[in-house]
Amino acid sequence: MITIPPHKPVLIAGPTASGKSALALHIARTQGGVIVNADALQVFAGWRIITARPDDADLAAAEHALYGHIPFDADYSVGHWLRDVTPYLHGDQRPIIIGGTGLNFAALTQGLADIPATPNTLRSLGNTLSLQDLLSQLDAKTTARIDIQNRMRVQRAWEVLKSTGRPLADWQDATPPPLLPCDQAICLNLNATPDWLNDRITRRFDQMLDIGALDEARAMLPSWDPAHASSKAIGAPELIAHLRGELTLAQTRDAVITGSRQYAKRQRTWFRSRHKHWHQLQIDKIDISATLDLST
Repeated sequence: MITIPPHKPVLIAGPTASGKSALALHIARTQGGVIVNADALQVFAGWRIITARPDDADLAAAEHALYGHIPFDADYSVGHWLRDVTPYLHGDQRPIIIGGTGLNFAALTQGLADIPATPNTLRSLGNTLSLQDLLSQLDAKTTARIDIQNRMRVQRAWEVLKSTGRPLADWQDATPPPLLPCDQAICLNLNATPDWLNDRITRRFDQMLDIGALDEARAMLPSWDPAHASSKAIGAPELIAHLRGELTLAQTRDAVITGSRQYAKRQRTWFRSRHKHWHQLQIDKIDISATLDLST
């Protein structure tokens, strides 16, 4: 039994479609608190359905923060998120911080190096390079720490190296104290078997199509730019390709579901490696209400 005191911050991490939002709502309804987004893509306006941001019913059920508050064409980093989340760590309501972006949780609980901003000209150059070109210029220590299949993370490491002359790993080793160490919060990591999660991913994307994902993509089409950080949302490039006649709807569906499953696999690997000391919830086999003590 995991006891959650009503005034202690709660962190909820887990792969896409694992039920993080539902658990956060359950805790907020039972004990109170503000649900704070820690997902790197749900911060952007424009792609609400595709990124599975809370719907109107969820927003009415509990207070939410840091969802869709950044323009879709803006840059947004882990450092930006840390600055945005800081007020909620000291507010009147305890934060329930949820998401699938491991770097945000790592920065929050372990600290973040104060790396200078990347010049726009350097970022533009990085956008023209292949993933392999970027990786080939990184040091072994840095590549051992990042998800080398995630272009955003690889390019960020390349930008740091080129703009500062120091590898990202060196900056990380000079990290200041964290804003919220794990021993000051209840840290929950959601786990599920691949089959259970893959089924949920499939059903969730079909639901996204039913509630207007194509209309959302159609609204974004005139301003579409694959270089935007928000354009990395899984499903966004595929839906745009469909609207341009480059993919059938069936091909789009298959590509998005496959991409989501691959992303979930990378998330599971990250959290299994980095969150060993967190409370582990096997959500496909348990009754949450019988596992969490939410008594006030």
